[in-house]
Amino acid sequence: MPQDRSARPPVPMLAAAAVTLPGAVLGALSYLGTDTGLPPYLLAVVFGTAIIGAAFLLSWAAEAIQVDVSAGLALAVLALVAVLPEYAVDFVFTFEAGQVYASEGQCVPPGGGDGSNPCALALANMTGANRVLVGIGWPLLVLVAAWSARRHRQAGEPAANLPAPGRVDLKPTMSTEVVFLGFATLYSLTLPLRTSLTLVDAAVLVAVFVVYAWRLAQAPAEDPDLIGTSEWVAGHARRPRHAWVGAMFAAAGVVILLCAEHFATALVETGSTLGVDEFVLVQWLAPLASESPELIVACLYAWRLKASDSLGTLLSSKVNQWTLLVGTIPIVFAVSSTSLHGLPLDTQQRLELLLTAAQSLFAVSLLVTLRLTWRGATTLLVLFVVQFVASVALSTDVDRLVIQVLSGLYVLLALGLFVRHGRRTGQLVKDGTVTPFHQLEAEDEEQQAATR
Repeated sequence: MPQDRSARPPVPMLAAAAVTLPGAVLGALSYLGTDTGLPPYLLAVVFGTAIIGAAFLLSWAAEAIQVDVSAGLALAVLALVAVLPEYAVDFVFTFEAGQVYASEGQCVPPGGGDGSNPCALALANMTGANRVLVGIGWPLLVLVAAWSARRHRQAGEPAANLPAPGRVDLKPTMSTEVVFLGFATLYSLTLPLRTSLTLVDAAVLVAVFVVYAWRLAQAPAEDPDLIGTSEWVAGHARRPRHAWVGAMFAAAGVVILLCAEHFATALVETGSTLGVDEFVLVQWLAPLASESPELIVACLYAWRLKASDSLGTLLSSKVNQWTLLVGTIPIVFAVSSTSLHGLPLDTQQRLELLLTAAQSLFAVSLLVTLRLTWRGATTLLVLFVVQFVASVALSTDVDRLVIQVLSGLYVLLALGLFVRHGRRTGQLVKDGTVTPFHQLEAEDEEQQAATR
């Protein structure tokens, strides 16, 4: 049973909190209108360091909270806090788009939009962030997990205690994340057929997130394997433990909110001084900044041989972004424009939505077996690199052709995997929606026993 602990916090916790302070102070000053006078590249370093410190606090809090709630719900809470930077950046662009729409009566210029209008920028950031999360984040954690396992293997760690080489296995209880990402993805495939992102879309996607969170809340708490700072926090009695976990989540969330937008802005300004196009900066560079908390947390889990939790973190973030984030964009636009009109979609943005939804469908198909192999991760990375290079180096017309070809390829690959694993797909849907969690946990224990 947990016991009260009077010892002061561990050094790593104090260090993580300390490195967040400069960025938090500068972020607060910036929001108050005070010019710090620092060059953009130096601001990017300060804010980025603060986000890294916040990411450590998040990872420890998410581990410690598993004493009281299920691992899936803990990862969902972690994802919700870690994805705050993306909310902050997207909401800023969307709010500006609503104001332009309210004053001009339109957001996309006649004849199609360009990368400089705020409606295009709002969706560019959202679609870019979603594709970065899957195209870079998922392959990265497979690499980190393999590297960490190899390091432990060379140190003499028994093979039975290490994850299987070249893949990341999800626990059966994580079927819920895969299934609800699939539900959101199927609906998102209809978005490219629209001329606007509406409040109806908001209602559907937010409802998917609510049901997803309710399903996770049904899972029982487990006895997590904790070490270091998270073990120190979890070792407290119930009330002080809750206080520590709540304080760590709150502190990390505040730091992320204070720093994320300024971090992205500093990176964009740094890129602008180098002559990089604004649309490219918003679609690719800003998402790298806003996605950094969950990427860092996922890599920390993978490095500590918690590969399943690592992928579960990014999977929860993807569900969060593809439901709650996309669903709240039309709401922010409606509030800002003081109307019930949806966020306008131009041709380029409909294609960006198509590519993002197609990539998401392929990502779900890769996880039908609750396993991400190095082949699947490599395919995700290669296809992402192709779309990135096309968007940066090719003309708009050629880029649009590449988007359509890649979207078709993603869908074909996904359909092939769904057909190949047809029976497993049906079982996955059942496990993710109605199978009792205690039954899924029993399956997990049987699988672990079989691999020993």
